[in-house]
Amino acid sequence: MFLLGTLQTGVRAPSGSTWMFVAALLTVVLLAVAYLIVFALRRTLDRGISRAKEPDSAKSVSDNPAAFMTASMQAVIQKLREQEKELAALQRRDRERAEQTEKLSEAVTRNMPAGLLLISSAGLITSANPAAEAALGVRMLAYRRYTEALGSDSPLAKLIAGCLAEAHTYRREEIEYATPGGELRHLGVTISPTVGSTGQPTGALCLLSDLTELAALQHQVQVKESLAALGELSAGIAHEFKNSLATISGYAQMIRSEATGDVAENAQRILEQTRALAHVVTEFLKFARPLVLSNEEVAVDTLVERAISEVRDAIPEVEISVGGEMEHVLGDEALLRQALLNLVRNAAEAAGSQPFGGRVVVTGTVEMNAGRPVQRITISDNGPGIPPGDLSRIFAPFYTTKTNGTGLGLAVVQKIVLQHGGSVEARNRPEGGAELIVWLPASRERSAKLDSVAAGT
Repeated sequence: MFLLGTLQTGVRAPSGSTWMFVAALLTVVLLAVAYLIVFALRRTLDRGISRAKEPDSAKSVSDNPAAFMTASMQAVIQKLREQEKELAALQRRDRERAEQTEKLSEAVTRNMPAGLLLISSAGLITSANPAAEAALGVRMLAYRRYTEALGSDSPLAKLIAGCLAEAHTYRREEIEYATPGGELRHLGVTISPTVGSTGQPTGALCLLSDLTELAALQHQVQVKESLAALGELSAGIAHEFKNSLATISGYAQMIRSEATGDVAENAQRILEQTRALAHVVTEFLKFARPLVLSNEEVAVDTLVERAISEVRDAIPEVEISVGGEMEHVLGDEALLRQALLNLVRNAAEAAGSQPFGGRVVVTGTVEMNAGRPVQRITISDNGPGIPPGDLSRIFAPFYTTKTNGTGLGLAVVQKIVLQHGGSVEARNRPEGGAELIVWLPASRERSAKLDSVAAGT
């Protein structure tokens, strides 16, 4: 502009300093323009780099169908994987919960005091807890037919058969069950059918309770009450009998001394029968009158040895052996000796009738009952055994299988044992012969000794 104005006004040409100024001015302008160009190029380059670093935008993805489908599939796969992980975690928790429930159910079934049997519709025992095996006296009941394990003719097997066949429910039934070892037990039974999801019967559920001890206690109470009533009733009658027998015996002796021939012989028979009857009355009085017990420590082994010694002298042809563990009991030594003597003598008399040689074994063991020690004495013989129909009556007064027996021997034994707080039981042995078992509470000294051992002192 300056040069044009100079030419137009006809001013003379500029000097050298003027040209230098113009050149500097042009240089400044060019540098400014170059700076602007470089600045613009740099901003453009930075935007391109930032765009290159950013992921593909929605516009670019949407503009590319293949890329859009790939991204969608990857998102779906990621969600499926997350859901699969959640499902696996849920399944793992459910499996752990099911295992815990199963373990709890097994623990409850295994430790429950009542016996439990599950029987399928085909008659197989699918489950049995230890209490059921203990009550039935049979090991390994699972996966056996109930008719084979329990006996097809047993009352329990008949109840199960009725439940399976007719879907009948039996509540609080009381039955007698004979174990494979020959032991008679009283069982409380409840049996009900099991029903599947379709409503059809699938088997039977059987609950068992061993009532043997309870039945024995009830029997002991009944025996004690009967003995008390019998003693009160019979004491006076027995004395009157003895007075009458004494009168009859006196007249019979007078007739025998004054008469001859058949009359004397008949008087002698009257005397013999009155003496026998007087003996029965005397024994009955011993049985009926209340026992007065002394309270002392009694060594069981000494009692057994004395009883065996007397029986050996009376019946030498019978072999009698003794063994096992025998402690002290608390009671009356004379009465306990009388009871053991009666039991050993009865066993020896039963075994002595065998042509192959009689044998009697007396065994002692110490058991625990309700946390207290109990002395068990078992008298076994190889005789003919006890008729099954007589097992429940052999302790009844005046019941006997001997020709000259009074029927009071075992009744007196039971009374003595009951008065000492014990119990007595008779049973037949599977190998033949009979055995009578006496339980007597151990002495306080034995109880204290066991308590000290349990406490670790």
